[in-house]
Amino acid sequence: MASTQVETVSSGADKARLAIVGLLVIGALVAFYLLGAQGPLVQWGGLIAGLVLAAVVFFTSEYGKRLVAFGRDAWREVKKVVWPSRKETLQTTAFVFAFAVVMALFLWLTDKTLEWVLYDLVLGWRVDERHRGK
Repeated sequence: MASTQVETVSSGADKARLAIVGLLVIGALVAFYLLGAQGPLVQWGGLIAGLVLAAVVFFTSEYGKRLVAFGRDAWREVKKVVWPSRKETLQTTAFVFAFAVVMALFLWLTDKTLEWVLYDLVLGWRVDERHRGK
């Protein structure tokens, strides 16, 4: 029987780093409001310094390293995308626009046909009478 090992996703140190990140973000927000009397430069400086410090601590954790690796992989995949040419883009846009116009005309025609069938043929009402309040 094969033994299965469960890999620990995060260590205690990573959890501690994330807790520190949370405290630094909260501290940055508290500093922003408490330093309001010192002037906007000090106020924003305290906020930005706290957030930058929190980001540095986050990116030293396993979660931060995984996020960076994910970003690199995503950028590598974006480079593989074959983007359409200008001609293809214009043709596709024209097709979508034409389809929307055709569908609008079809739905308008269907609506008017159903209105004529229901009001004129089935109920015997005239559209003009309905608009005059009779």
